[in-house]
Amino acid sequence: MIAKLNGVLDESGADWAVLDVRGVGYLVHCSAKTLAALGEKGEAATLFTDLQVSENDMRLLGFASAEERDWFRALTNVQGVGSKVALAILSALSPGELRDACAGGDAASVARAQGVGPKLAGRIVNELKDKAGSMPGGGASGDVAVTPAGPASADAVSALENLGFKPAVAARAVAAAQGELGEGASESDLIRVALKKAAG
Repeated sequence: MIAKLNGVLDESGADWAVLDVRGVGYLVHCSAKTLAALGEKGEAATLFTDLQVSENDMRLLGFASAEERDWFRALTNVQGVGSKVALAILSALSPGELRDACAGGDAASVARAQGVGPKLAGRIVNELKDKAGSMPGGGASGDVAVTPAGPASADAVSALENLGFKPAVAARAVAAAQGELGEGASESDLIRVALKKAAG
């Protein structure tokens, strides 16, 4: 089974990407968070994968982190949750948010995902509640949209996104800038340093 792909992003759509691995293009279905983390066309990219085979279909699912893939597998073990619904949930919630929602019985958060009604959200939370504690929540690499601590950092990330940087790129750049400048850094300083890091 294909477990991981290292290649170059060839093209992408609303819920898929084509990864060119040494001349072979793999069509991989992804969550919105994974697509945001992939970067631009022509850039190197890595995807953790899961191959799903049914009677009339075979599809490769791709994830920005092993944590997200683990949650995908857990979600698709719940009755009524197919790959499309699982990807919709992972588009709405990061692994950490999903873990917290399941552990806390917060079905309303899971129901935010497109195509997930209150009844299905309740079933997901109930079935995964006991497993949530042992499931990964992801760190900076797992939670694609990780925002550094502090209001100045959140505003700096937002500023970079407004300038056209993808959320994951903006968050990483601001986190790096915060690490360099310290937690008390002003928003303008964070933006100035983060812009250099994001552009570099």
